[in-house]
Amino acid sequence: MAVRPVQVNIKALDPVAVGRFWARALGWNAYHPGVTTYVGPAGGPVWPDPVFVGIDVVPVPEPGTPTKNRVHLDLATTSEAHRTELVERVRALGATPVDVGQGSVPWTVLADVEGNEFCVLEPRDVYRDTGPIAAIVVDCADPRAMARFWGEALDWTLHEVADDRAVWRSAQGTGPYLEFLRTPDTKTVPDRVHLDLLPRPGDDKEAEVARLRALGATDLDLGQGDVPWTCLADPEGHEFCVLAPS
Repeated sequence: MAVRPVQVNIKALDPVAVGRFWARALGWNAYHPGVTTYVGPAGGPVWPDPVFVGIDVVPVPEPGTPTKNRVHLDLATTSEAHRTELVERVRALGATPVDVGQGSVPWTVLADVEGNEFCVLEPRDVYRDTGPIAAIVVDCADPRAMARFWGEALDWTLHEVADDRAVWRSAQGTGPYLEFLRTPDTKTVPDRVHLDLLPRPGDDKEAEVARLRALGATDLDLGQGDVPWTCLADPEGHEFCVLAPS
């Protein structure tokens, strides 16, 4: 038994606008299966996508806070010319530069149209085959502790674990990386961005939720009411949802 990331969930006042931004930024399409806006590769909605981790933009009534999100996306580039073009393109779409204390770095830190941070990376060989999303990055206090929990939770392969980072990628070696990076800040507000996970085909969702609780996950009440997914938090309080197979 295990779960895998299938989408990054972003809360938004205007999910259509946020979804449109991310679709154009990634070169993907925005789909509207219901009240949410799903962003995935062109060619029609395929869910879960067999390679990529999509983005699901969910409407909420309350705006975000000035507090930095503890989950963000890193976007891949293939050359300096590509990086320059992508930064110019997303800024034309409404992205704004932000200072999260990064100092002088070779990548560019921006925020989307509702203030969600993301990075446009300089070209890196490790991300040459990930697609437009190089990595899903999570701030944490203890990457080794996160490696223990998430290493048991996920069906992805653990590539690296050290004092400052823990890194996973799908067992097939495709799509983005998942990176937990050590940061000095602590969680103070609910995350605006989180992971949505899906059990393997044929696995029982409730049994999987029970397994995650036994690993150290705790139940989370976000006012979700009676829904087919289960909201949990990992041992450092990062929210995530376990979805029901469709």
